[in-house]
Amino acid sequence: MAHRHAHFALMNPEPRRASEAQSPEAEQGSPRQGAAAFYEAGLRLLKAGQIVEAEQCGRQALAIDAGHADSLHLLGLLSFASGHTDLAIEWFALAIRQNPNSADYFSNLGVALQRQGRFEEAIKSFDRALVLRPDVAEGWYKFGQLLQQQNRLDEAILSYDRALALDPGHLEAANAGALLHFETNRLEAAIDRFEASLRIDPTQAGALHFKGVCQLRLKRYEEALENCRKALALAPDNAEIINNTGLVLQKLGRHEEALLHFDRAIAHHPDFALVFNHRGTTLAELHRFDEALASYDRAIAIVPGFIDAHWNAALYKLLLGNFAGGWPEREWGRKSAAVGFIDRKFPQPRWRGEAPTAGKTILLHSDEGLGDTIQFCRYATLAAARGARVILEVQDVLQPLLMGLDGVAQCLPKTLPETLPELPHFDLHCPLSDLPLAFATRLDTIPAVPRYLPAPPPARVQDWEQRLGPHDRLRVGLVWSGNPNHGNDRNRSMPLAALGRLLDADARFVSLQKDPRPGDQAVLAERRDVLDLTAHLADFVETAALACCLDLVITVDTSVAHLAAALGRPTWIMLPYTPDYRWLLDRDDSPWYPTVRLFRQDASRDYAPVIARVRDALGERIAAFARPAVERTDR
Repeated sequence: MAHRHAHFALMNPEPRRASEAQSPEAEQGSPRQGAAAFYEAGLRLLKAGQIVEAEQCGRQALAIDAGHADSLHLLGLLSFASGHTDLAIEWFALAIRQNPNSADYFSNLGVALQRQGRFEEAIKSFDRALVLRPDVAEGWYKFGQLLQQQNRLDEAILSYDRALALDPGHLEAANAGALLHFETNRLEAAIDRFEASLRIDPTQAGALHFKGVCQLRLKRYEEALENCRKALALAPDNAEIINNTGLVLQKLGRHEEALLHFDRAIAHHPDFALVFNHRGTTLAELHRFDEALASYDRAIAIVPGFIDAHWNAALYKLLLGNFAGGWPEREWGRKSAAVGFIDRKFPQPRWRGEAPTAGKTILLHSDEGLGDTIQFCRYATLAAARGARVILEVQDVLQPLLMGLDGVAQCLPKTLPETLPELPHFDLHCPLSDLPLAFATRLDTIPAVPRYLPAPPPARVQDWEQRLGPHDRLRVGLVWSGNPNHGNDRNRSMPLAALGRLLDADARFVSLQKDPRPGDQAVLAERRDVLDLTAHLADFVETAALACCLDLVITVDTSVAHLAAALGRPTWIMLPYTPDYRWLLDRDDSPWYPTVRLFRQDASRDYAPVIARVRDALGERIAAFARPAVERTDR
């Protein structure tokens, strides 16, 4: 996109009568009139690039009238053009003393002060210029540039918007405002400004590209693809545009097309590490894992500290069962804000498995999502078995559930109550998701037991038994979607309507789905065969109590899957073609949870065949549930 650099607002004097347009020597009348003639001649010479001759005219004007403001200003322009910024500032100041009501004088003084790094003075000068002439779009644009340079971003955005409002054809203001909205993650506003820019000039590959990237970040993938392809048509050799077009295709699940774009971007830019990283992810989605890991290796060879490439490589190593290589490399995720680790800083040393823990107090603290906390809190028992006194700090909503975990001396919520303003003393600490690394976990040493979460209070379980009514049919809990903000939500979640065939089975279905999406709410309202008591699920203890009343939980990959499995409940998990690392590949069981059964998508990436297999398996469970009742009747 085009960007205009700060420059002077050259004065545009009123047109002069023909008799006044003669040479300075022909000028008659007062000394001021003579000075004006020399000034105008100097101004014309400046515009023509004849700096020396222009300066001669300016000085002749001042020889006639030493207080001629326009000529003082002209010499400031000439000094600035010659690189003598300090002198330019002096001339502009002299001009302002003679005429303190000229917006151009203040504007150009602001530019000179800005070049000298005297930013606060420059801001004041621009501000005065805009008070005098608030209707000049270019002034607001230049003021925005100065404010942006000073990281006063909100004010800069307002200045760019003001410039665009005054002049809807001001391309630079539209682009500057759009980019600043983009950089501050105000994506909808950025799209509006890029659209304004494209109305001015629809042939800008940059504006189309950035608009597409905004839509990509907003998960509006079809729109993003349209704009990225338009940009690519205008700039077919731009590796960044090719890469982002491939990334949009990747998000749409069109991995073969995405791979073609990544390879094309690499052909134009062989050392583009970001492309190798994205290419690795697409290859992994195609289950070409050796090639994927090689692509990550290439990205890391180009940029050794490439956090995302290290992180992605770690996840796929773990998915493939290479725990020895995966757990250590997963530590790179702690260096990335995008990964979402909660990185706690403590003066006490971090325990990495080597230091003895007998007689020591160790703080184990949650650092990822709710499901991760449930999965990895099992290691607290192992830490206690090594002689440590274990303090467990977890998300507030999980603390009531985990406070009775075996081996835990004290379980605290992350938001400490007023009665405990700070953490108790501890000698060592370890994030929960680091414990597999600290314990050197391998596939055959995963600490898997049928149940490790504390049983919920019997009274709560009884309350749920009463709400559920007679246990005359198989009770099946359902979860069909996860957090919509999860990076892989598009692949792991499904609408409730997709479970239609499953819901026709002769079972008692119970929704465990918190915060169903609007479309799912409508389906729930229509399907009276799905009991929705989620309004009573005030915390995870309630959810655990309800799960203990169910015969089976069928879910996508969410925290409820971990909860039900860690309670030892029969749990069936429906997984996308390329699942989260913890579910591994090519198996229908989980070494982490003995009561789990996995139902995986095939290469079609369609949940319909998965649901069909779940329906068939559910039929067998329903038949098995009914048989004892028949036998009792027969007897």
